[in-house]
Amino acid sequence: MQTCRVLGTPLAVTDYAGAVAQVKEWAAAGDVARIIAAPNVHNVTLARHDPEYRPVLQSFDLILPDGMPLVWVINRRVSEPMRDRVYGPTFMLRCLEATQGEPWRHVFIGGTPEILASLEKQVTERFPGLSLAPSYSPPFGDWGAEEDERILQHIRDAKAQFVWIGLGCPKQERLLVRLKPKLPPGCYAAVGAAFAFHAGRVSQAPKWMQDRGLEWVYRLVAEPRRLWKRYLVYNTLFLAYLAQESVMGRKRGG
Repeated sequence: MQTCRVLGTPLAVTDYAGAVAQVKEWAAAGDVARIIAAPNVHNVTLARHDPEYRPVLQSFDLILPDGMPLVWVINRRVSEPMRDRVYGPTFMLRCLEATQGEPWRHVFIGGTPEILASLEKQVTERFPGLSLAPSYSPPFGDWGAEEDERILQHIRDAKAQFVWIGLGCPKQERLLVRLKPKLPPGCYAAVGAAFAFHAGRVSQAPKWMQDRGLEWVYRLVAEPRRLWKRYLVYNTLFLAYLAQESVMGRKRGG
């Protein structure tokens, strides 16, 4: 699959259909564990800003462009422009829809027990042919090797081909990279707030805001104390790093 580097992160130049087809192919092969990320501007900028997080994100097998600003940057650099982003929560729904009625299982790791119960109810009503293994809610905050092992054991017991991780950035990405050598074959996707969205606990921005790259404004207004740094600081850094890349590119060209 073609990729395009944005601030050093190799983002897949694809659409929902291409991304779903890729993970279904990996699931059918059943040979190794594949990890999938759907970073937005914050994640990509964090990877550029934090030398410890950078190799974590770049270790993923498939990195989908979750944010419209990332798509805009990609489209300035590729011959066939993308029409839309591959938004993590929507990618999750497309995968659930595409695998209902098939002999594959899904399991959700992350969120509170209440969110997981609501998520399971919502997705089974929407996709009645879906096969779900019991979900798992890890403890809030940091944890050690013992909790990693409990998560691993839950995944092994689930015998699922699709494992959805909803712990937020950068915790979910660090977890998957840390566990990857021990994971059974399957597709493991870090999807951030998708659980809360699809459980009906957190509202999503209207589509017109999403299409114009303004989802961050909606979420910032909804949760200013938690998200102000993510959006105001990292959005500014994103623009600064892009400008720096542009200047360096002109100097190399000269």
